[in-house]
Amino acid sequence: MSDLENFTPKLTADGSFTFVSDDFGESFHSHYGAKQESFFKFVEPTQLATVAQKPVLRLLDICYGLGYNTAAALQTIWAVNPSCYVEVIGLELNPAVPQAAIAHHLFDNWNCSYIEILSQLAFEHQVQTDRLKAKLLIGDARTTIALVHQSDFSADAIFLDPFSPPQCPQLWTVEFIKQLSLCLHQDGLLATYSCSAAVRTALLSAGLAIASTPPVGRRSPGTVAAHSASGESQNRSIFTPLSQVEKEHLLTRAAIPYRDPGLSDSTEVIMMRRQQEQQASSLEPTSRWQKRWLLGTQGRDFMGSNL
Repeated sequence: MSDLENFTPKLTADGSFTFVSDDFGESFHSHYGAKQESFFKFVEPTQLATVAQKPVLRLLDICYGLGYNTAAALQTIWAVNPSCYVEVIGLELNPAVPQAAIAHHLFDNWNCSYIEILSQLAFEHQVQTDRLKAKLLIGDARTTIALVHQSDFSADAIFLDPFSPPQCPQLWTVEFIKQLSLCLHQDGLLATYSCSAAVRTALLSAGLAIASTPPVGRRSPGTVAAHSASGESQNRSIFTPLSQVEKEHLLTRAAIPYRDPGLSDSTEVIMMRRQQEQQASSLEPTSRWQKRWLLGTQGRDFMGSNL
């Protein structure tokens, strides 16, 4: 069996398809809708329709996967400004994933004009046209992010889309997110589907300001982040204060972040390190916070997520 045959399309609620990862035991997208997740969790929070007015736009797609987030970005950018020159760097561990998405024709119901571009990127790992320069870096993102930083790539938008923190903690650590912040333009925006307190703490530790993004399908929000100076100026409108339940969540043991000092530890080591830090912590137990907020609608909605 070829690597491409390891992936079976799974229908989601909006009519688009996703895959399930045997390695991580999770779907690549929400069952509420893979396509809508790309637009509403990543493209809209990073304000690409506005940023597309620039002559050049740079996008960093962490965990490129099936290619949906990049596809949604290109569709949005060029609908607004067909002459915008886009530079994309995607980081992906398993090259068979985007290749399988093409092989299974998963973009056929997208009404997407860029399947040829996505196909070339999936199989050749680079594309150059008169309005696009894209490359796919294959390997552990903790290693390839160093190449991005060394190239002085300054992203207007970063999509942070790994598997969930419990399954893939290595891409949610303080150290990895710090590397992402170094690749984020001073006025750029980073978006992720996660509202995990540990992830939000890591974003704050990297010097970023954070806010919630609207829920998509499920009850829990995502997170958008920007450099603090930017968040206090032109992007102020998106940086509405976190709700009280979210603020208090960041004061519990759930907010103790994942750490990977050498950007090389295994999942097990990273998880154990965090558990030991939580056990030794004097922060409020997360269960106490949950009980305090469980009766309120705001708390129930926020706790609908995997905290």
